[in-house]
Amino acid sequence: MTEAVHPQAGQGAKNPWWPWAKRLLTGVFFILVIWLLVTQARSVEWGEVRESITAYKTSTLALAVLLAAASHLLFSSFDLLGRLYTRHGLSKLKVLLVASISYVFTLNLGALVGGVGFRYRLYTRLGLDKGVITRVYALSVITNWLGYFVLGGAAFLFAPIDVPDGWKVGSTALQVLGAALLAIAMVYFCLCAFAKKRTYTIRKQELTLPSFRLAATQCVISVVNWSVMASIIYLLLQQKIEFTAVLTVLLMSAVAGVLTHVPAGLGVLEAVFIAMLGDRMPASALLAALLAYRAIYYLIPLVIGTVAYGITEARAKKMKQAG
Repeated sequence: MTEAVHPQAGQGAKNPWWPWAKRLLTGVFFILVIWLLVTQARSVEWGEVRESITAYKTSTLALAVLLAAASHLLFSSFDLLGRLYTRHGLSKLKVLLVASISYVFTLNLGALVGGVGFRYRLYTRLGLDKGVITRVYALSVITNWLGYFVLGGAAFLFAPIDVPDGWKVGSTALQVLGAALLAIAMVYFCLCAFAKKRTYTIRKQELTLPSFRLAATQCVISVVNWSVMASIIYLLLQQKIEFTAVLTVLLMSAVAGVLTHVPAGLGVLEAVFIAMLGDRMPASALLAALLAYRAIYYLIPLVIGTVAYGITEARAKKMKQAG
């Protein structure tokens, strides 16, 4: 503890402007978060959201909200696997709080802001070393995409969906992609189970392969999470399109969102669903369901996460002032 305090005290003594600079940067950071939140809210047609939501039964919306909460909890539990993997000492409740806030901002503002920025800021305030945070984050990313590779690989390979004419990726190419995704997942499982060399250095960070049991747990939780996300859209579509088709299109839209680097995948999710399923349901009905999904899964958690983050920052400031 003494070594951690002295450098900061020395830095403040040598650079009297540093505390003011930190306050300025913190203020700018908060302004940026608020601006991004307002921008995100203004980009949505709230009239259409309101109309689409009022058309649903209360029981349907309640179930969709419960499924969304379950999905957010499942994704946040990825960091609990990171806790087990790194053996750090933070409580499970604190880990879930950090992970849930980070996930909300990842969804709406991108992985660089949410997955990286918020995780490092919050975990650092709670005393975790940056190397530990990096390993937790890396395992979370791997967990998410491991489930995607397994579920997406199976969906693309065994339940391919007709791709619209003019797309560069045809149904056959989609099946090949599915086989490749499953192969990559199998390589990961084999490495975790049989590799003799367990630790690798990537960009000066040591990453150790998890056990096969942990890898299997990663896969199960992630697969369930992606399935729950698809279930929300399936429910809001009034079960008028088969679940496998909804799941496949959701997985395709997730990759499209990553490739386009659009915050929250604004417009990407809707465009892919309408292009892929527009012949099975009117575009207006698809858009209404997707807007309701965006409000339930993205925007409401964003408001809650922003409030939770503000409270967390205020508590951290009080603790720091109290010594």
